[in-house]
Amino acid sequence: MENTWDVIVIGGGAAGLGAALMLGRARRRTLVVDAGSPRNRFAAHMHGVLGHEGTDPAELLERGRREVAGYGVQVRPGTVERVDATDRDVRLTLTGGDVVTARAVVVATGITDELPDVPGLAERWGSQVLHCPYCHGWEVRDRRLGVLTTSPMSLHQAELVRQWSDTVTVFTSALGAVDTHTRQRLQARGLQLVDSPPVAVTDGEDGALAVRTEDGDVVHLDAIFTAGTPRTHDGFLAHLGLERTDSPVGSVLAVDPAGRTSHPRIWAAGNVVTPMGNVPMSLSAGSTTGAFVNAVLVGEDFDQALIRTDPAAFWEDRYAGSGRVWSGEPNATLVDVVAGLTPGRALDLGCGEGGDAIWLARHGWDATGIDISPTAVARATE
Repeated sequence: MENTWDVIVIGGGAAGLGAALMLGRARRRTLVVDAGSPRNRFAAHMHGVLGHEGTDPAELLERGRREVAGYGVQVRPGTVERVDATDRDVRLTLTGGDVVTARAVVVATGITDELPDVPGLAERWGSQVLHCPYCHGWEVRDRRLGVLTTSPMSLHQAELVRQWSDTVTVFTSALGAVDTHTRQRLQARGLQLVDSPPVAVTDGEDGALAVRTEDGDVVHLDAIFTAGTPRTHDGFLAHLGLERTDSPVGSVLAVDPAGRTSHPRIWAAGNVVTPMGNVPMSLSAGSTTGAFVNAVLVGEDFDQALIRTDPAAFWEDRYAGSGRVWSGEPNATLVDVVAGLTPGRALDLGCGEGGDAIWLARHGWDATGIDISPTAVARATE
């Protein structure tokens, strides 16, 4: 596995592969680091994805990996422990200790849905416990549906679910006391409100669910919707202090419309920045970000080509664009030649950061260093 790339995409879900496809087609040397745990892995089918209606999400990703491979993109399993970035490149440390570098990084690591702590809920996530009525509402239309609230935003979810069924039960305990106006609003459309907290979700009759509440009642449902707390997978960036923004579901990385974060070489797309986005939205965001990353690198390529035609600009960029270049040791050939000479006057043309000129001066020579780069001369003077 090579260690230096044009772009590294962290995450091999819809957003990550969408970005990788655009980058591969743009002939960018691209690596995808994939942890292999997409958010929708619990669902057997995708819905609302034009051209892929009802497709297994695992099938979409497998097809996507084959497609990006056709453009030279490499996909490797793994997770990222840490990202370190400079103005010139980005360095990724992977679990296991491997280090890879790139000119730019696209973070598409998604989120984990942290569900309410109700026994039996997590085991049915993606089958009978659902989160998005647009993704799953049609499949459970006209059936007995529930909404387990987790925050005030769950009221919007409850109103949405009513569009697919006129038999909807809303478990309101997470909201505290429901005010009279809200209660009347929900009941006006026939929603049933249960104030007692759910304590268990078990199997009911004929494949249905039985939701037992704290007061001992049992509510029989065919499916229940709830909104898990989204936990973004971006901890490996925390030490960089990137700008964040408060979304309706929590703090996320702040990005511009193209997906660029507050660091010019780090981009982000998909659920890691838009937790409520579905598959088409994540695909679109990834594709958009991939195209913009390539455009920025194209501009850099022309800038660098121009610098190489101007020696002064080239060498100034060489020194100013990095930390100290000099190793701290004089040129070995210089030392061998000078060792047999009587100290006199020396002129070092292209002295860089002054290592050889300073060594000569320390050995009795009247040495002068000259360089085309102001940064190199300033470091030598210091």
